Amino acid sequence: MTSAYDAFLAEFPEFASTEAVDRVRATEYRRLDERGQVYLDYTGGSLYAESQVLAHASLLNGSVFGNPHSGSPSSLAMTALVERARRAVLDWFNSPPGTYTAVFTANATGALKLVGESFAFQPGGRFLATFDNHNSVNGIRQFAVAQGATVDYAPVTMPDLRIDRDRLEAKLSVAPGPPRLFAYPAQSNFSGVRHPLELIDLARARGWLVLLDAAALVPTSRLDLSRATPDFVSVSFYKMFGYPTGVGCLLVRNECLETLRRPWFAGGTVSFATVQGRACRLSPGEAGFEDGTLNYLGIPAVEIGLRHLQSIGIDAIATRVKCLTAWLIRSLATLRHDNGRPMVRLYGPLTAERRGGTIAMNFYDPEGHLLDYRRVEEMAGVAGISLRTGCFCNPGVGEVAEGITEADILAALHADDEMNLQRFNQFMAGRGGKSAGAIRVSLGLASNFADAQRFVEFAGGLRNQGRLTMGDATFDVESSRALRDGS
Repeated sequence: MTSAYDAFLAEFPEFASTEAVDRVRATEYRRLDERGQVYLDYTGGSLYAESQVLAHASLLNGSVFGNPHSGSPSSLAMTALVERARRAVLDWFNSPPGTYTAVFTANATGALKLVGESFAFQPGGRFLATFDNHNSVNGIRQFAVAQGATVDYAPVTMPDLRIDRDRLEAKLSVAPGPPRLFAYPAQSNFSGVRHPLELIDLARARGWLVLLDAAALVPTSRLDLSRATPDFVSVSFYKMFGYPTGVGCLLVRNECLETLRRPWFAGGTVSFATVQGRACRLSPGEAGFEDGTLNYLGIPAVEIGLRHLQSIGIDAIATRVKCLTAWLIRSLATLRHDNGRPMVRLYGPLTAERRGGTIAMNFYDPEGHLLDYRRVEEMAGVAGISLRTGCFCNPGVGEVAEGITEADILAALHADDEMNLQRFNQFMAGRGGKSAGAIRVSLGLASNFADAQRFVEFAGGLRNQGRLTMGDATFDVESSRALRDGS
C-alpha cells in the first residue's frame, strides 16, 4: 500500500530535492520530535537551531565585550562585531554597495515606527496603505494625520485577497505635491498572499516613496535589493531564524535616509548636545537612528543566524514550504462533514501560486455554525500543535475576508464604549455569524510532511458535530453561539 508520504512525493517530486532539510530537522530541531510537538506558527516566530545558540554562547564566553559607545578594547571588539553583522545583513539582501543603510532596531515594529515618526508628512502630503497591512504599518497613519497629511487605503479583492491593481493605480495617480508614502506587505501575515514587488517601481514612477513590510516574506524567500528597490524595508530576524529576539532592522535607501527628520534625540543618536545652548547635532548615517544602547550582545547572533540560513539554502526552504502549502490547502479544502457540508473555510488563494506558507481559516459545524476559534486553539494544544488565532494584528484584510462592513464596525463601536477584540467578535457573531478572528497555521524552515499531516488529521477529528476525537477521548468545541453568549 502506498503511504501518504509516498503519494505526496509522487504529486510533488521537487520536494525530494530538499531531503537535506530533513537531516537538519533531525539534528538541529530534534526537540520537536522528541517532545511530540508540531510547530505551525512560523509567521509568529521561527524556530532557532541548536547550533545557533551554541555558537553565540561560545562567542560570548570566549571574549570580553563592552558597550560599543566607547574606545576601550572591549567596546571596540563589540563595535567590530556589530558592524560585521550590519555588513552581513546588507550582503544577505544583495544591497548594491553604497545604496542602502541597515539600521538596527528592537524589532520590525521599531523599524516601521522610525519611518512614521521621521517621514516628512505635511499638509498636502499623503500616506497610502493597503487594507492588507500589519497594525505596525497602520499605526503610521497617526503620524501622518498629526502632521496634516491625507490618509487613504487601497482595497483588496475577494476571494483571493490580493491588492486591487486598478484601484491602487488610481490612488497612486494623484497630482504631484509634498512627500507621499505608500506602504504595503511583500507577503500578508494573514493570508500568505504575496503582493507583487513590481508595485514598488509603479509607485516610485508616480512620485511616491515606498515602504515595504518584508517581515513575513524573508523567512522563506530571498529579497534581492539589486532588483526590487523600495525606499524603506522592515524585517525581523527572529521571524527569519528564531534567535535572537529583540533585534530587527530598517533597510533604507541612502538618499531617503538624508530626508528623514527625528522628532527627538537620545543617547547614542547625537554627535553633540548641549543643555545651556539647547542645541544638538544628529549623528550621521545609521547612528542617528539607533536610539540608546543597541542589543549589542544579541546582534552578533544575527550573522550566525544568516549563516545558518545559508547552510540550509533559502531556495530549498522556499521549495519545501511551497509543496507543503499546496498539499495542506488542498487537503483542508476537501474536508467534509457527514452531511456533505465543508468543515473549513480558507481565506485567500486556494493554490500555492503567488503565496507563502501562511494559511488562515475557520471551522464550521455540520449545520454551518462557526466554531469558536479559541476552543479550536485549545484543542490543538491538547494535540501538541502550536498555531495562532485572532486577527493577527491585521484587521483590514480580516474584515474584508469575513464581509465585515464599515456599518458593522460603527454599530459595534456605538454599542460598546470599551470595545476590544473579544467584545467585537461577540458582536460580529450576532450579525450573521461573522468572525473578527481566524485560525492561522504557517510553515517554515524546519517544517516537514509529518507536521502538515498531523494538522490535517487534527482538523478531520473535528468532524463529529464540532467535537474533537482523539483516541478514546472526545472534547467539546463550542460554536459561535458560545461567542454570542459571551463565554
